[in-house]
Amino acid sequence: MSEPTGDARHRNPLAERIDSDPESVEQGLAGLVLTIIELLRQLMERQALRRVDAGDLTEEQVERIGLTLMKLEERMEELREHFGLEPEDLNIDLGPLGPLLGDE
Repeated sequence: MSEPTGDARHRNPLAERIDSDPESVEQGLAGLVLTIIELLRQLMERQALRRVDAGDLTEEQVERIGLTLMKLEERMEELREHFGLEPEDLNIDLGPLGPLLGDE
């Protein structure tokens, strides 16, 4: 048997399977963080709608929540654009359970 030479001896099989392109890693991490933020945004929005429907909020509170949710949605759009992500990129497929973020 011959001894591996130069590069073959120092190749790391794990590194070959992992995409270590810094831009790709940044985009992947940004996508994961934005997915979590979008999930929380949607949950907050649903909770706010329940409270509005139940009449638990004053007019001022309803307006403030509406403005806050609109600003958060605008900021999410800016961040997606910055990282080159589409809304569907944030919707993780959970297999038999379906998409994480539903059909929004």
